Amino acid sequence: MIVRLESNFGKTFLLISRFVPPKSRRSWIPRALFIATIVTVMIDGYYRAISTNSIVKGDDPLYIAVLYTISLLGILGIHELGHMIASKKHKLKISWPYFIPGIPILGFIPTFGALIMSRGLIVNRNILFDIGISGPIAGLIVAIIVSTYGAYISPMVPSSQAHELIQKSGLMELHSSILMDATISLVGKHVPNQELVMSPVLLAAWFGFLITFLNLLPAWQLDGGHIARATFGVKWHRILTYASIGILFSTGYYIMAVFVLMFSMRSQDVKPLDDISPLSKKRKRMFALVIVLAFLCAPLPFSILT
Repeated sequence: MIVRLESNFGKTFLLISRFVPPKSRRSWIPRALFIATIVTVMIDGYYRAISTNSIVKGDDPLYIAVLYTISLLGILGIHELGHMIASKKHKLKISWPYFIPGIPILGFIPTFGALIMSRGLIVNRNILFDIGISGPIAGLIVAIIVSTYGAYISPMVPSSQAHELIQKSGLMELHSSILMDATISLVGKHVPNQELVMSPVLLAAWFGFLITFLNLLPAWQLDGGHIARATFGVKWHRILTYASIGILFSTGYYIMAVFVLMFSMRSQDVKPLDDISPLSKKRKRMFALVIVLAFLCAPLPFSILT
């Protein structure tokens, strides 16, 4: 909306009119990025399936690549859909998701996630909190479903062969999370003297849990940062941002730590129009849930093969 003050014959009038933003002429960009991301993820999934089949014969690599793409983009897409639903509920104008393609080479990241652009002003802290928490919760639900199925179709190898496979087949050890470990146990894949070889579908879930963990850190303009800003205000948001950077460094995510540090120094936090009214008590209690979920999604010292 547009607010104007006009003075006429000694009187002041407050004029309020609705602002209609111009239609974007670049609506093709989100579509093009989405198609490019599908391609990079498909290529990555195909070669990962071939790598897995070289150890234990599995399904057709193209079929697995399709499942991998649906799983990974499904987690990211539902995450962004959660933000979109919360934004629409609070009548906040937003853009379509911008998916960011990655590097489709085995060992690199096939996509750098997705983001949406806000085209309106956030009225109060409650709205900022709701938009921040909606995405990670939605994406996490899908990640748990994908993890359960991915663990079910993942092959097992004897522990005696695991070290040899790491050296000869180029397998890497990836640290699981508590939630991911729970889904592996649920489908009976915690077997003595056996090691789980992560299928590409289970790897998609691993990415999903990692993204949820990183997003829930109370730092900068990450989802967790928005939640922390809405809950505690500017001062504690800044303190928690530096604490999160320390967590990222200590857990080995140096690039992410530097990224958050650099951009937190350059850009301001999201400030709602009403920054005086406190967050509702129900939402304050939910902040504890955010911390618990971040812990459950964080990588553990235990490792599985991929």
